[in-house]
Amino acid sequence: MDQSNRYTDLSLTEADLIKGGKHILVAYKMKPKAGHGYLEAAAHFAAESSTGTNVEVSTTDDFTRGVDALVYSIDEATEDMRIAYPLDLFDRNITDGRMMMVSILTLIIGNNQGMGDIQHAKIHDIYFPERAIQLFDGPSKDITDLWRILGRPMKDGGYIAGTIIKPKLGLRPEPFAAAAYQFWLGGDFIKNDEPQGNQVFCPAKKVYPLVYDAMKRAQDETGQAKIFSANITADDHYEMLARADLILETFGPDADKVAFLVDGFVGGPGMITTARRQYPNQYLHYHRAGHGMITSPSAKRGYTAFVLAKIARLQGASGIHVGTMGYGKMEGETSDKGIAYMIERDEAQGPVYYQKWYGMKPTTPIISGGMNALRLPGFFENLGHGNVINTSGGGAYGHIDSPAAGAISLRQAYECWKSGADPIAYAKEHPEFARAFASFPGDADKLYPGWREKLGVHR
Repeated sequence: MDQSNRYTDLSLTEADLIKGGKHILVAYKMKPKAGHGYLEAAAHFAAESSTGTNVEVSTTDDFTRGVDALVYSIDEATEDMRIAYPLDLFDRNITDGRMMMVSILTLIIGNNQGMGDIQHAKIHDIYFPERAIQLFDGPSKDITDLWRILGRPMKDGGYIAGTIIKPKLGLRPEPFAAAAYQFWLGGDFIKNDEPQGNQVFCPAKKVYPLVYDAMKRAQDETGQAKIFSANITADDHYEMLARADLILETFGPDADKVAFLVDGFVGGPGMITTARRQYPNQYLHYHRAGHGMITSPSAKRGYTAFVLAKIARLQGASGIHVGTMGYGKMEGETSDKGIAYMIERDEAQGPVYYQKWYGMKPTTPIISGGMNALRLPGFFENLGHGNVINTSGGGAYGHIDSPAAGAISLRQAYECWKSGADPIAYAKEHPEFARAFASFPGDADKLYPGWREKLGVHR
């Protein structure tokens, strides 16, 4: 059934839709299956995303037609399809009238991507009007709260050197806490890896007191504050609360130095919102494990990593992993810095839409996945700043001297870039950074050819 007369209006202009402020706009890359016209398939897609079905129904009235999703732009050659969704389409909370991300995702990536006439469809950008932004929580904490804890300036407080306890699984409580202590002697921030929680060989009630003791000892020894990001991910709302409450009670007077990590992609919007609303005084660390199944450039359905980061800010993520932009082990490109700009600035250009955030707190880019001190200067140069959290697992624990030396080498890499120094020359005056060359010789050979002769290192 051709529904293009009802669910398309190519006379609508994007500028007018944005000025009107009553629609969420979504830009897809969509391809129909062979034998289906592009406009017809696009209209069917919009119908399934909103008020329509496969047949005319007797219960449709004039009001219903007023909340139709409308295709307002198509370009078959580039597979570009854009749809305007009226704000009134989306579900609101009974308790406070606010919007919910689960409702938005239900419509914009719901049944439409699995319809029989659609070869593939993927969201590449999404635009939220000011009213929608007003109806979402946004972050309660941001990187300035961590800088304050660390005794840094509140503006451009700089790089936060972090790690992930490695190995990510298999350590019992005592060696886990010992690994935390060793890193904290040189670094700032430790996160649980996403599988770490309450394994039978490392129960939460035993390991967290030991981690807190390690934190206190490291703080006493260094005279510097330390931060721990604890995983509270769970299937059940009450289990999440139990984990969070245990952690806060355990860290007691240093509970402000605890962030809560949540696996936001696999756990979904409900898990993020639970953490954001129940614990607004904690930094909310959004881990996106599993996202590559739909965000990878090789995936033709779902949405991009850019879209994931943008909706995470709206939900209240204080920080979200954004990849390494081609500088680490994970899939990514240098152009992915646009993801960081979108979540950390009050307005920014996306792949399609220019988004204003109207004062919503920023979300910190968290960089992890194969990073070490040798890769960081190039990363910072590409991004243009160092106001990020970096969680280098192997980059710290793989340092030839110690995890503390690994942490110091990460900090020195930032200072090297910030000062504009040549990394080889800088290494001659900074032993921890210099030893990173020997620790990661493959990267050193690739990034700094001839480093052995320049640093006087013999094979």
